[in-house]
Amino acid sequence: MMRIVALATLLAVFSLVGCGDETSPAQTAGFAGLGEEADDFAQAHEGIALSFPEDHAAHPDYRIEWWYLTTNLTDEHGESLGLQWTLFRQALTAPDERPAPSPWAADQLWMAHMAVSQGESHRVAERFARSHSSDEDGQAGAVAEPFRAWIDHWQLASHRETSDETSDDEPDTFAELELTAHQDDEYGGFGYALTLTAEGPLVLHGDAGFSQKSADGQGSMYYSQPFWRIEGEVTLDGETRAVHGRGWLDREWSSQLLDERQQGWDWFSLHLESGHKLMAFQLRGGGEDGGDYRSGTWISPEGEPTALAPDEIAMRPLETQQVAGREVPTRWRLEVPRAGIELIVEATHAERWMDTSVPYWEGEVVARDADSGEDKGMGYLEMTGY
Repeated sequence: MMRIVALATLLAVFSLVGCGDETSPAQTAGFAGLGEEADDFAQAHEGIALSFPEDHAAHPDYRIEWWYLTTNLTDEHGESLGLQWTLFRQALTAPDERPAPSPWAADQLWMAHMAVSQGESHRVAERFARSHSSDEDGQAGAVAEPFRAWIDHWQLASHRETSDETSDDEPDTFAELELTAHQDDEYGGFGYALTLTAEGPLVLHGDAGFSQKSADGQGSMYYSQPFWRIEGEVTLDGETRAVHGRGWLDREWSSQLLDERQQGWDWFSLHLESGHKLMAFQLRGGGEDGGDYRSGTWISPEGEPTALAPDEIAMRPLETQQVAGREVPTRWRLEVPRAGIELIVEATHAERWMDTSVPYWEGEVVARDADSGEDKGMGYLEMTGY
């Protein structure tokens, strides 16, 4: 019964987020319910040591989790395009309330999003699945060795077998991945078959992997692989073309990600021409005196992270556009004085609305020097709660 109630509550939150001005459960517990207290689950906090490859797999004792890939690509004609693939996990019951495994018992709900964007085209698909936390071969899941995260036939999986050896004589099945996903639609279908090769180390955000998300201390365990080199094929509107470029994969898990007052976020991941990477976000509300809460990581070309405190990041929307009936900021000023950068970050196309169960904006951006207008890099921007 509790599984049914949890699933009904989750789907109710999905259906209510972003639907006008009416008060919803999501609005009383942070964006999409992510500020709801979850004392019966494991909690993310400082001092937890991340361990690999184990932490590439699912963490069912935590309430929420995701594997989140965005890429900036160029096709065989020299035209730019972007794609997103994300697998989300939501625990339906606390660890000590889980039923025994059976074909009818599920304590984990899975959701996946995929998108391919080029010019005015923006194709989006969504899937749902369920599993038991002990099931490593179900409709959806994520395992560490060999690494595999999947839902139905969409999957991000190791290109290596566990018998392959690294220079340390230990298997590393996260260093080279293959992403495959395809969705039929009335335009001829879209999808991708890509190889991801890591050309730098994993990056731990915040305090050795604990990323604080509010002034009250809520947060997540958070690391990234921002050094993917990508090659393969992308299909859009039934046409397949060769592509290459760069990708950024985020891994987060938590049980209470937000403060209950926080109603959305603006999150940037940037590949800069200098070889540096920048992750920066603001959670709207929940900061000191009710203001916004900011954090980020400045990453050297060698992968050395520098954690950025809330007062070391400034971000301000400069321009909004009407997207899906909402005013969405698509041009920003982003400053990190510690890194000596002042950027104008702008969406290459405004129509990147993800019309999914929890709607949000996700799309490619370009970064230019705020004074000279010189190109400085590219990346992705995600905005929720608009």
